Amino acid sequence: MQGVAGEGAILANRGDPTGEAALARIRMVLVRTTHPGNIGAAARAMKTMGLARLALVAPRRFPDPQADAMATGASDVLAAARVCATLDEALAGTTLAVALTARRRELSHLALDARDAARLALEEALGNGEVAFVFGTEMAGLANEEAIRCQRIVHIPTSPAYTSLNLAAAVQVMAYELRCAAGGRLRVDNERFEAAGFDEVEGFYAHLERSLIASGFLDPANPKRLLERLRRLFGRTRLEREEVNILRGVLAAWEETLRRK
Repeated sequence: MQGVAGEGAILANRGDPTGEAALARIRMVLVRTTHPGNIGAAARAMKTMGLARLALVAPRRFPDPQADAMATGASDVLAAARVCATLDEALAGTTLAVALTARRRELSHLALDARDAARLALEEALGNGEVAFVFGTEMAGLANEEAIRCQRIVHIPTSPAYTSLNLAAAVQVMAYELRCAAGGRLRVDNERFEAAGFDEVEGFYAHLERSLIASGFLDPANPKRLLERLRRLFGRTRLEREEVNILRGVLAAWEETLRRK
């Protein structure tokens, strides 16, 4: 498994308080949670590690007394939780989204373990980026179309004899790794420009799809997996805002040429 070194070298020294500010720019996103007790337990796991931003995508039951009971002192996290209709809504404004999944996927973004993902997230947040960790349903996890909307995926190693990890336990593991990463001073050696936000990247993908259809390269009746592969390609690059503007300018010029012809 590739570590964060490929993303930009990070040095950590204990005692730098800026990690707290970075944690404030990290949100946990729970998608279609079926049991409200897991929402409360996740909120408690977050608060013990200094995380306060929780987003819930189409939860089956929330608010709910079972969520309050399991929160045990983290009722403020539940009270401030954002309930979103879609994953796109929950990811709006992010510059880095990380999907937690137990499954190996055929078309997958770069995979990290929880520790490397936490260090990458803190690097992003210290650069004023907005980070989301996305968790799927208790029974099935994230759907492929949900995981592909993120730029990285994380696998939490488990015993081969029993790989099932409770949702709140997965949140606790990730929150712990974030807390450990936040305990040190993080310095990025490589220069990094402003990352594109989720809305900007999704706007580019929509523009790209329209252009591909207009050119005849993409048959909307038989798209196969072209768009997924393109998302995977651009997801690896971690698009910057200026790069998105350049790419959309290229597409606009392409469309104008097609129109004239």
